[in-house]
Amino acid sequence: MAEKKRLKDLTFWDKIYIPAILNGLALTFKNLLGPKFTLQYPEEKFIPTGSYRGRPVLVEEKNGVERCVACALCARVCPALAIEIQAAETESEKERYPEKFEINMLRCIFCGFCEDVCPEEAIVMSKDYELAFDNREDGIYGKDKLLIPVEELKDRIEFLRGYK
Repeated sequence: MAEKKRLKDLTFWDKIYIPAILNGLALTFKNLLGPKFTLQYPEEKFIPTGSYRGRPVLVEEKNGVERCVACALCARVCPALAIEIQAAETESEKERYPEKFEINMLRCIFCGFCEDVCPEEAIVMSKDYELAFDNREDGIYGKDKLLIPVEELKDRIEFLRGYK
């Protein structure tokens, strides 16, 4: 069996890792002396951009009607199985609407798959990042907590349209 030879043999300094350790320390001290980006939360709030993925919400149109047509694609694509939908018939042009739409925020992993798969742009990731619950039942959001007017989600919807 032939003996394998490296393309480049390690020098004495490479073998004892001194240059690598010094490079790591230099990088650490450079960042230590640089500008600070710490926010004094909750006194200073983080203001997310349009690309931020906060909690998922349902879009409510200006006339008070939800965009969702209860196709249940979001529930099928959710890897955490956090979305539950029950569809019902309606007399409007939409034909269907979600009679029950619940997202278990304790299960949600904020992946954004539900937002990507929605054909109506009815579910989007909002800028909300403060989620605290006293008990498990508070973590299940129904339509009352999920419906947000379209004006409040305008920058996220514009961001999505730019990348679809």
